[in-house]
Amino acid sequence: MGMILGLLGILCSIANLACFIMVVIKLFQAKGPLHGILGIICGLYTFIWGWMNVDQNNNKNIMLAWTASIVAGIVFNVLGGMMSSGS
Repeated sequence: MGMILGLLGILCSIANLACFIMVVIKLFQAKGPLHGILGIICGLYTFIWGWMNVDQNNNKNIMLAWTASIVAGIVFNVLGGMMSSGS
C-alpha cells in the first residue's frame, strides 16, 4: 500500500511540474525575461505570482490544479512514508 501511495505522490509531482511550466510561460509573457528567470529559480515566486494575477492571466484552473497537486502530493508522500516504514 505504501508503494501505491508513493507512486501517487510521484504522479502529483509530475502534475506540479506541468502546472509550474505553464505558469512560468505566462510569467515570461506578462513580465518579461527577468521575472521569468526569477520564476524558474524560485518556484514560490511563480506560485505566488500566479495566484496574485489569476484574473489578469486567466489561469484559475491551472492554479487550482497546481494547489491541489501540491496538497495531494504532500498527503500521499507522508502516508506512503508512514506505511512503508511500518509505523
